[in-house]
Amino acid sequence: MSKSTRATQTLTKLGAAFTLHSYDYDPDAESIGLQAAEALGIAPQRMLKTLMAEVDGKPVCVVVPSDKEVSMKKLAAAFRGKSAKMMRPADAERITGYHVGGISPFGQKKRVPTAMEQAALAETTVYLNGGQRGLQIEIAPETARTALDAAAATLTD
Repeated sequence: MSKSTRATQTLTKLGAAFTLHSYDYDPDAESIGLQAAEALGIAPQRMLKTLMAEVDGKPVCVVVPSDKEVSMKKLAAAFRGKSAKMMRPADAERITGYHVGGISPFGQKKRVPTAMEQAALAETTVYLNGGQRGLQIEIAPETARTALDAAAATLTD
């Protein structure tokens, strides 16, 4: 497995400190994030999932703990919108340039507004998808938020 992806290249260019972790990706897992957390032996709230959504019809990126569900109402409010919905997988792949299961918030083909779950900022380090299935980036949450130019907001119930 190649350890160089657009995500790692983006973080390297920014001078961000991070560590890579590989695991055996299970395409049949009920939850990709929970499976990754279990495989790496970390608490689910430290494994952040990257979701692509639409707020008032415009694409956004959402980063939340893998053991939580996004509140569409809170998501819309975070982007000062009226309505939010999850993006279709094919659209997410087209916009990000990544495949579902390997979508990273870093180095996406088209940069879109991003929001990160506020509670995740309290963790020492968090894990985010490294841009391919089975690759996670361990990084300080504030470093991730800064690299993504993400708004910090309460996005889950």
